[in-house]
Amino acid sequence: MSTLTLRSAARGAARASLWPHALAWALCAATGILLAAGALVTSTGSSLAVPDWPLAYGRLFPPMVGGILYEHGHRLIAGTAGLLTAMLALVLWRLERRRWVRQLAWAALGLVVFQGVLGGITVLLLLPRAVSISHALFAQIFFSATVVLVQVTAPGWARLTVPGRGREVAARAARAGLYTAAALLLQLVMGATVRHNGAGLAIPDFPLAYGRLVPPLDSFPVAIHFLHRLGALAVLLLVGLTLWRVARSIDLAPLRAPALGMAALATAQILLGGAVIWSQRAVSATTAHLVVGALLLGATVWLTVRALALAGGFGAPRGGRP
Repeated sequence: MSTLTLRSAARGAARASLWPHALAWALCAATGILLAAGALVTSTGSSLAVPDWPLAYGRLFPPMVGGILYEHGHRLIAGTAGLLTAMLALVLWRLERRRWVRQLAWAALGLVVFQGVLGGITVLLLLPRAVSISHALFAQIFFSATVVLVQVTAPGWARLTVPGRGREVAARAARAGLYTAAALLLQLVMGATVRHNGAGLAIPDFPLAYGRLVPPLDSFPVAIHFLHRLGALAVLLLVGLTLWRVARSIDLAPLRAPALGMAALATAQILLGGAVIWSQRAVSATTAHLVVGALLLGATVWLTVRALALAGGFGAPRGGRP
């Protein structure tokens, strides 16, 4: 085989290996936009602006005015995310050697279909709280899955290494990241519970609560709102623990970027929580609060998956399917 033919084959293989990563990035970005669109739907009270499903007023494309713009726009973005998930699953099935990565992509496809059905049930049953909160939870889980897929399809993934005792330190950072991600998921569920029970202003001041450290817990809206604030404090402490695990070792340079992202996003999230109260639940503040919470979870998953890789948790090579 000539040198020219070998070079051409190498270039073709390189282009093929970039396809999954590019698709994973597109899916992750589309999911982030989808979360923002969903936040706009709830923040503007547009959840039932389109009262039927899967059609919209019996049509594929109703007039995009008022709340219909937010609700049907959310559905269109969800359809785009579903299509990208199916494309990624098919590409990984064809090109990916690691079975667990292929299985993760197919699981993501099943999850996005399940999310679509949950969204439809939410409309058809007139916003039952349990279904609406479940819809919010699985949206965050799906977003986390897309973050993992971006990481493990990256061309430099197999080259992630640490010297000396780095593996042991990375394992501790991964554990801290897992605890933080679990706490964030619970906190996001509590946030959805606050939102879908109309408890966003049950405590009307911040950082105090009715001028006190602990408000009178004499109603469910006040109790769940205050529990959400306590959850935010717990998440902040866990983020600090994770950052401390990363900062104390010079061997964990690959984790510095997600760690800095976590610090910035956690700070912004606390300020946005206050802004929701101070602005009396302005649409912009409420939407940004949900989106930044999702991004904080994404940054935590990013750090955790990288730490697991550095600790030796992902050892299978990349490449064509066997």
